[in-house]
Amino acid sequence: MTTLTTTATTTLVTRVRDRATATPNAVAMRHKRLGVWQEITWATYWDRIQTVGHALLALGIEPGDRVGVQSENRPEWLILDLATVAARGVTVGLYPTNPEAEVRYLLTHSGARIHLAEDQEQLDKALAAADDCPELERIVYLESRGIKGRYDDPRLLFWEDLVRIGAEHRAAHPDLLDTRVAAAEPDDIVTLVYTSGTTGPPKGAMLSVGNVEFAAETLMSGEGAVSPPASESDLVLSYLPLCHVAERFFTTWFSAFGGVQVNFAESIDTVPQNLHEVQPTLFFAVPRIWEKLLAAVRIKADSASWLKRRWARFWLARADRLGATLVATGGRHTASSRLVYAVGWLLFYRALKDRLGLREVRHATCGAAPIAPEVLTFFMGIGVPMHELYGMTENTAIATRNVDGRIKVGTVGEPYDGIELRIDEESGEILTRHGAVFAGYWRDPEATARTVDPDGWLHTGDVGEWVDGTHVRITDRLKDIIITAGGKNVAPSEIENALKASPYIKEAVVVGDGRKYLTGLIGIELDTVGEWAQQRHISYTTYRDLSERPEVLELVDGIVREVNERFSSVEQLKQFRMLPKELDHEDGELTATQKVKRSAISKTFGDLISSMYGGAA
Repeated sequence: MTTLTTTATTTLVTRVRDRATATPNAVAMRHKRLGVWQEITWATYWDRIQTVGHALLALGIEPGDRVGVQSENRPEWLILDLATVAARGVTVGLYPTNPEAEVRYLLTHSGARIHLAEDQEQLDKALAAADDCPELERIVYLESRGIKGRYDDPRLLFWEDLVRIGAEHRAAHPDLLDTRVAAAEPDDIVTLVYTSGTTGPPKGAMLSVGNVEFAAETLMSGEGAVSPPASESDLVLSYLPLCHVAERFFTTWFSAFGGVQVNFAESIDTVPQNLHEVQPTLFFAVPRIWEKLLAAVRIKADSASWLKRRWARFWLARADRLGATLVATGGRHTASSRLVYAVGWLLFYRALKDRLGLREVRHATCGAAPIAPEVLTFFMGIGVPMHELYGMTENTAIATRNVDGRIKVGTVGEPYDGIELRIDEESGEILTRHGAVFAGYWRDPEATARTVDPDGWLHTGDVGEWVDGTHVRITDRLKDIIITAGGKNVAPSEIENALKASPYIKEAVVVGDGRKYLTGLIGIELDTVGEWAQQRHISYTTYRDLSERPEVLELVDGIVREVNERFSSVEQLKQFRMLPKELDHEDGELTATQKVKRSAISKTFGDLISSMYGGAA
């Protein structure tokens, strides 16, 4: 195994190298092949990074050149990512769900010279865009099925051929990659993370070596979000898109910094099964995942036999009370709640957590979007140590976290040590300043200047407030605040999250900017409402057919009425309409991170919105 020369700058690459030297036979990652888990040791991981790094050098990658990746989570994603960093290149992640038009924009805007397309589906998108991407020289594909012998394009390169090129270059120039790694600087850009683009084209946030080092060190040491810090004994399940900063943090960076073993889910559809198989010790999920897990528990309980249903409802009711106790105490059990939980763990919670795949979780986190407090409370009640945290792409996902013993549900916690955070007195916008604030937007100095002021403060675009002078509560995005015709400011996300806490509601979009009152567009959760309907012998054919059933409308109306009772009159929905279809990324209604594009919703469903205001625009 080649040993790199010492570099003054610590990077993700040098951390993996050092770990491979110290514990070469420890398992770095696992993935499934033909239904069987395959292990990759640290020595093998590092060897493959070096070989692919040499391949990039052989193909002419220079410092600062961009390398694109459009693939599901798998070992090759991490290998190419770190090989690119080793060559001092810049990784550009694309979502597997990005349609052709977005692929064209991202490859063109980033100026990627090499692009990895996982399979035939992703390759077709890249080839359709390639002629509009003058800087794109090579397209590497991982899966040969449907490609070899059918595509004739000189830019195409099979992954195995890329590895062969790397092996030959490594044999001929064994020290060349060492030299490139040793020249790394803290200001080197390691990745472009494109924002979701809810209000316009995505912008490429430039994250540097220094940004990543500061962010990961902050989270891994001291009084961080993970206590004790992540280590070789920890397991994670990698399933959210790796082009998102949060998943990159909890997969690639946690692995490099702490030696955490990465287990790749087979697909987003198999996450429940893979969770059960892996039983991770650290688990990060966005609100949508936590909501789906909760919905599955409730639906399973409701569909059980009479005796099991009564038993489940009894212990789930106890969990609600336990959760309320933990909320009141900042996350610490009282003597009585500890006793109740101990009995519940023996009789119910242990088996429930095992089925969910959360039996071994010692630290669970939720971020990337607001979540209803009752969802967090439920999981705390069944014994999952929940922590809501806050960060964004532009500050390398580091801002605040809830600390054990000081948890305040409904807040995103306290700023990390070494992080400056203030809330603008006039607008309520949250501002952060620290070593992980990004280097700016790629090829967009004007947007950079609007986001980071001359004093180094990052304007997050999130509106928040202090709770007890220590914790931060986020109310909404600055651009999403609704101002009614009466001049009242309303944060729609609080209302939407309260609605989505129901297992029967998947989407909720509050409308009312410039209007006399609030209304809502609501989308049902097809699986749970479908099962609810079957239990009541309600037949249906399609999503739209089910959502228009009188019984379903009555079900949703009851949920809306219940949620309305929690809010003031001006914040209540006066009417609602059912979305006739599931919102979709490819239809332009959602971003790749499943955030609603409000402007697109207003345009696509304008007639439904108008009908709630007497046909008025």
